[in-house]
Amino acid sequence: MNRLILVLGDQLTGELSALAAGDKSCDVVVMAEVRDEATYVRHHPKKIALIFAAMRKFAAHLRSEGWHVCYTAYDDADNAGSICGELLRRASEGGQGAVVVTQPGEWRLLTALEALPLEVTMLNDDRFIATPGEFVHWAEGRKALRMEYFYRDMRRKTGLLMEGDKPAGGQWNFDHDNRKPAPDSIAFSGPMQFEPDAIVCEVLALVEAEFKDHFGDLHPFAFATDRAQALQALAHFMTHALPRFGDFQDAMLNENRFLYHAVISPYLNIGLLDPLEVCRAAEAEWRAGHAPINAVEGFIRQIIGWREYVRGIYFMQGPDYTKRNALGHNRALPALYWGGSTKMNCVAHAVEQTREEAYAHHIQRLMVTGNFALISGVDPTALHEWYLQVYIDAFEWVEAPNTLGMSQFADGGIIASKPYVSSGAYINRMSNHCKSCHYSVTQKTGAEACPFNLLYWHFLIRHRDRFAKNPRMGNMYRTWDRMDSDRRDRVLHDADGVLAALDRGDVV
Repeated sequence: MNRLILVLGDQLTGELSALAAGDKSCDVVVMAEVRDEATYVRHHPKKIALIFAAMRKFAAHLRSEGWHVCYTAYDDADNAGSICGELLRRASEGGQGAVVVTQPGEWRLLTALEALPLEVTMLNDDRFIATPGEFVHWAEGRKALRMEYFYRDMRRKTGLLMEGDKPAGGQWNFDHDNRKPAPDSIAFSGPMQFEPDAIVCEVLALVEAEFKDHFGDLHPFAFATDRAQALQALAHFMTHALPRFGDFQDAMLNENRFLYHAVISPYLNIGLLDPLEVCRAAEAEWRAGHAPINAVEGFIRQIIGWREYVRGIYFMQGPDYTKRNALGHNRALPALYWGGSTKMNCVAHAVEQTREEAYAHHIQRLMVTGNFALISGVDPTALHEWYLQVYIDAFEWVEAPNTLGMSQFADGGIIASKPYVSSGAYINRMSNHCKSCHYSVTQKTGAEACPFNLLYWHFLIRHRDRFAKNPRMGNMYRTWDRMDSDRRDRVLHDADGVLAALDRGDVV
């Protein structure tokens, strides 16, 4: 029986389990650029362009490998507008009654496929190291699901950075070496950029015409759109940036958006790169003496540790995870997240970069835009949807746990043992943003005080009942209690003023 083999826009991998289970002599590969996937949130134009261009090139690759591919472009007159609609249309045309698909990375699409009036075989996505079932098994009986312990098991499973049964370098984690503040200069030109070819230009014209009202700049577009280019981008990072990546992975600079970051997460998340090949390439740099272990371990931990861990959390917690709101936050997402005026230099830079690049690194997301949303009491679902829209590497399996769990504590502590909140002092330590900011990071009260300083305390006090007994937060509350009462009153009064200004739509 001939079947339909579905390949989604984030499954552009030649060894995909659905393709491995197919038969070139009789099965038909279905790929489709559809409105539902492009607009269920209003994705950044660069993200849509990346996926459409990479899909078209991957379809051509599959044809060269002998597959019969039925490809639907976005502007095809017969486009059904959804993945399920396209499968039903192709099944009607070819008489197929069965579909083979690799498990999608979003509950939304997974449940839609399961409801199809066709025989759907859903295969494990073996591009990941741990299956959802393996993660559930690991989680059984644990009081706390901390990433560090899962990561160690992934190290043992893969053999990465292992010396027998011991971690290379004598310890599992070198994170304490990876927190250096922003350097005076960066000896790296940034991630490799690619000139758009004919296929990319065609897609850019389409995206410009169809999605011009989506937040974000489409041009210039310089991302890799096929595996060969993605491998070049990886090699460029390994040679020129990995050695310094660890030291400055948390740093931020006004004048440099990428520092020593790889910006390969989009390629990993759509399937152009394999996580194990990426990690083995990094390990090889260390073993050859080209990169220090703190850089390589920190890089590998983000992939086989954190990336695998959040996927496990996403599927274990189920489709309602994105609606969690343990802290009861309900403030509307401020206009500054959409490029509205703000006097906070760190936020302005992060949002401007996001609009222009569809990218910001993890500290900009966690400790700037995420931190501000958390201490302001923004509805976590609104922030989740914003992150899903604006970042080129955002797919719900990876983005939702990072936002709702790590960033917003909306899951009640499944991922994070404490909320990731900070005053302006952290941002000042890790960046040069504060030096050119309207606000004073050293001022604790008054009109010139950094809003992060004010809202940090406001957050802690309004949630004191929940967090006062948290062993990692006791010092914060003891510091507050040592302040004189007049100062405490001023802090809370000024913080209320900031929140009221946000609610009015004033420039903060």
